[in-house]
Amino acid sequence: MSKLNKESIIGISALLVHAANIDEIYSEHEKKLIKDFIKSYLKNENEDEILKKAEDIEENSNQLLNYTNLVKQNSMDLKKDVIEHLWKVIISDNSIDQYEANLMRRICGLIYFPDKECAEIKLKLLNSK
Repeated sequence: MSKLNKESIIGISALLVHAANIDEIYSEHEKKLIKDFIKSYLKNENEDEILKKAEDIEENSNQLLNYTNLVKQNSMDLKKDVIEHLWKVIISDNSIDQYEANLMRRICGLIYFPDKECAEIKLKLLNSK
């Protein structure tokens, strides 16, 4: 797994917040999933604080997809982990709307992640619900 600094994790978390917000319902469950992502990379940090920073970035940034560059420059393992967390957030409400699907296509394109593998991750998560 690639090492990411705190700022990178905040940026990627902002992408997760964006994915959670795209359907205009930002649930406690989605927040928990994002905090789980944060904890998986930053063991000794306050995930509530990092989530708050990520939410502020998401709210104030129309350049949100710039954070995909952080992911693009990393390993395939990290890309896969980010895609998996994005899907977990998106499918947590048991529906995938066209905006969420479109966001995932755009992110996969921007980070050079194969569509086929993205679809496999989505199916695996849907089947494990």
